[in-house]
Amino acid sequence: MRRPPLLIALLLLLAACTTVPDDKPGDERWQPRPGTAWQWQLSGRLDTTVDVPVYDIDGFDHSRATVTALHRADRKVICYLSTGAWEDWRPDAKKFPKSVLGRGNGWEGERWLDIRRTDVLEPLMAARMDMCREKGFDAVEPDNMDGYRNRTGFPLKASDQLRYNRLIAKLAHDRGMSVGLKNDLDQIPQLVGDFDFAVNEQCAQYDECAALKPFVAAGKAVFHVEYELPTRRFCSDSRRLKLSSMLKKYELGVWRRAC
Repeated sequence: MRRPPLLIALLLLLAACTTVPDDKPGDERWQPRPGTAWQWQLSGRLDTTVDVPVYDIDGFDHSRATVTALHRADRKVICYLSTGAWEDWRPDAKKFPKSVLGRGNGWEGERWLDIRRTDVLEPLMAARMDMCREKGFDAVEPDNMDGYRNRTGFPLKASDQLRYNRLIAKLAHDRGMSVGLKNDLDQIPQLVGDFDFAVNEQCAQYDECAALKPFVAAGKAVFHVEYELPTRRFCSDSRRLKLSSMLKKYELGVWRRAC
């Protein structure tokens, strides 16, 4: 192929540098900053009076009207979904073939998914993401994102997890929503660029909070909870690391004690 004359090449370069980006300012995804306060409630009657800017609630259990009401109160709302495990009570549970259901994950009615089977799981997860978008959620919290580190019943590898987690992030981003990396600490260096924030459980109890520094360094919030440690055992470190930390009970009801 012949090379273009120098002048044409320079003009092409100038045009590329001045091209307007595809994303319009109004289309930018929400980006929670380190230290942003939050409430995480997945059980019981939703209490909308907690004075924090971010709510993380169950995507199936709440309506568009609930999300709209939280927006009117100037809150951002995260849609909780289980993307790495099957839950037998969900309205779409029968759409998951038995071939992708593995061992129980320790919670009643839940089983790990064979995340290698993206041919089966991608359309199912896309439909769930559509639900979150249609209800007006700003972001998604996909749970059970570290199956490769657990006894799932499938020979999952780290590469399988990276591929699946990036797929989940893309499904959320394609719908204009932010997405958080749930736990999966070992893969943070590879995934911090794919996710907009992190959600972590018990990093203080297991002395793992330093692993979350890449998110804070990138200006991305780390929403963190402990269940068994008193706040005096982790809040000072959380403030130093700029984590959004609080103490919760395992049922993730209304009760919270923030740092």
